[in-house]
Amino acid sequence: MTRVTAASLLLLLLLLLTACNPVFNWREVRPDNTALTVLLPCKPDKAQRSVPLGGRPTELAMLGCDAGDATFAVAVATLDDAAQAAAVLAGWQTATLANLKAAGGQTSPLTLPGADALPPAVLVRASGQRADGRAVQSQAAYFSQGRQVFQAVIYADRMDPEAAETFFSSLKLDAGNPR
Repeated sequence: MTRVTAASLLLLLLLLLTACNPVFNWREVRPDNTALTVLLPCKPDKAQRSVPLGGRPTELAMLGCDAGDATFAVAVATLDDAAQAAAVLAGWQTATLANLKAAGGQTSPLTLPGADALPPAVLVRASGQRADGRAVQSQAAYFSQGRQVFQAVIYADRMDPEAAETFFSSLKLDAGNPR
């Protein structure tokens, strides 16, 4: 084998290895006991904890992972009454912005198949600070289906528009299966 051929093969091998190790390895996941499917860019960790939503302790189930210098997460809570959804989602948005120390967020409508029309699904973009004081950008979707309320969120030093588009456009709720 000549030097040129060996070098060419080595370069080809390195390119193939790089192609097999993407920053975002998208996979479809479904949070337990929900009608939601979403693409996450990595294998998610699961967590569950009690948080105050709507003025009462509520079990919040979360899926999340880190990829491409960003955190991707989906959280869901089941309310006692679907009529609480609007107030709970509004409070959740306010709490998230406060935790980010964001001066405000830019809210826009979000088209999400299977989501309840009221309250309408929204996407909130904001810039703020992490707990350690570093700058962070976030995009968070808030929506409901039946008694379940959801937040799908990305936190990043610098938002990757393509990754955000893939994540948020993948959100889908089975229309006939509200929980």
